[in-house]
Amino acid sequence: MGQPGVLAALLDQDRRVIRWDQRGCGRSAGADGPFSLSQSLADLDAIRRHLGIGRWIVGGHSWGASLALRAVLSNPAVAAGLLYLSGTGLGRTWHAAYKAALAERSTPAQLARCEVLDSMANRTRDEEIEWRTLRWAPDFADRSRAIELASIDASAPWAVNLACNAAINAECKTWDFDAIRTQCESLDIPALLVHGAQDPRAPYAIDHLATALPDAEVTVIDRAGHVPWLERPGAVAAALRAWLSATS
Repeated sequence: MGQPGVLAALLDQDRRVIRWDQRGCGRSAGADGPFSLSQSLADLDAIRRHLGIGRWIVGGHSWGASLALRAVLSNPAVAAGLLYLSGTGLGRTWHAAYKAALAERSTPAQLARCEVLDSMANRTRDEEIEWRTLRWAPDFADRSRAIELASIDASAPWAVNLACNAAINAECKTWDFDAIRTQCESLDIPALLVHGAQDPRAPYAIDHLATALPDAEVTVIDRAGHVPWLERPGAVAAALRAWLSATS
């Protein structure tokens, strides 16, 4: 989700940007499992080695931010930096407020329609687009454009891999965040944490991570939700370029 190509376009004039679709998702939808953190980390490092890259900045959005963090923690020798976009930090203190925000940002009719679409075992193509749009619209700060912005990704031709989603969610619930925090405290690379001020996953979700990382910079983008580069591309580009210039 989030039109990563738009984000890459903000940077690829100055940097080499490599985009990757997680195993089983997007353009990698035909790949078999296992769908797990260890497999994702192995896939990511295989790409690095295949391209002959020694050290690189690892970045990710949403769940991808958590994956990027775990990637640099698992192999800090090849990490030149961490770009953490719209992540959820360490722990799940944000989750109750997130669920409340989703309900608050949807109309009763939209919530009722989502329940109907949720219950369908086999949605048509149009129903699938409608389901994704309604589920993703609360992620945007601009309520007047939320449906429009959500529909951009909702119309993508790739199926949502529910098996992958379920497996990764279940694994994340087993993570020892105290141990991860301890690892973060010894991470000797620069990190940029970018978060939309109106992301339903509230900005305070990343506070514990920001304080655990020794060299972390936090940028909160006003008037932006979970995909800040679609709502405030100029602000996101400025933050990323300034940080990249400082870390070079």
